[in-house]
Amino acid sequence: MHSDIWATVARLARRFDAHDEERGLDAAERWTLQVLKIAEETGEASQAVIGVRGTNPRKGDSHSWQDVHAEVADVVITGMVALARMRPDDAARYLEDHLAAKSARFLLGAPAGGAPEAPES
Repeated sequence: MHSDIWATVARLARRFDAHDEERGLDAAERWTLQVLKIAEETGEASQAVIGVRGTNPRKGDSHSWQDVHAEVADVVITGMVALARMRPDDAARYLEDHLAAKSARFLLGAPAGGAPEAPES
């Protein structure tokens, strides 16, 4: 599954690079816009959480936790595409190594338990 995910991400990265190259954007511009796309997707995830909690009086309860899950997945996908656009030759390995380094700091001495239960939607 790992390779299937990264193969799809690489195809998306190539597609977006080709589109941006046709528009005359250099690598730095393409990377900048892709990082801004992560911010856009993060905003949509935030909006979905606000909708679940009903904290916008004008909109009320406008989203479900399923909507939040989908928006968070969009953030992850967009981040992976950004990394693949910046590091087309080693994005998967880079993420794997970075995750190992980050998780080592947080998991040192942590109990080996399952994830907490998700709230009902």
